[in-house]
Amino acid sequence: MATIFQNQLFTDFLYPFLLMFFILFGILEKTEILGKDKKQLNAGVSLVVGLIFVGAVFPKMVAANMILFLTVGLVIVLVSLILWGFVSGGEGFTIESGTKIHKFFAFLFILAFVSAVIWATGLGESFVNGLSKLFFFLFDSNWSGTFWTNVIIVLLVALGIAVALEWNPFSKKPSWFMKVK
Repeated sequence: MATIFQNQLFTDFLYPFLLMFFILFGILEKTEILGKDKKQLNAGVSLVVGLIFVGAVFPKMVAANMILFLTVGLVIVLVSLILWGFVSGGEGFTIESGTKIHKFFAFLFILAFVSAVIWATGLGESFVNGLSKLFFFLFDSNWSGTFWTNVIIVLLVALGIAVALEWNPFSKKPSWFMKVK
């Protein structure tokens, strides 16, 4: 059952307008680009930009999709932090800047943001279609079954030889290179 807040007037005009108006007003107030204590000017500029924003369809759709991504992301972060609190015994979640885990979370954030922008703008659909064509070519062609079977056999034989020679890919010199008994 639809409520009044799901009416098209709200979802297509009022919510996007208010979102853009308040975000831009807050940015203009904080940065003081148009001058200090210029609330009316900041509100006027925010009003005009908000009205232009709701008049264009594509930017409104991108912003709506990004908001959907943000809400799902916030729920995931909340659940992750609750689970972290159970695991750590409630000691808190602190990550020092520059550590490996900090860099890992920064990488995850950047990856999630880029993925969200690609999804929200609709650019991801052509990428996914291209990947599906590539996977179809690689794994569902007449020749692919025999090819991949041979690749797996060659890799297993190479792995067996590496294990037999005690090969360590992380050592500076291979263990079999200077081995004298």
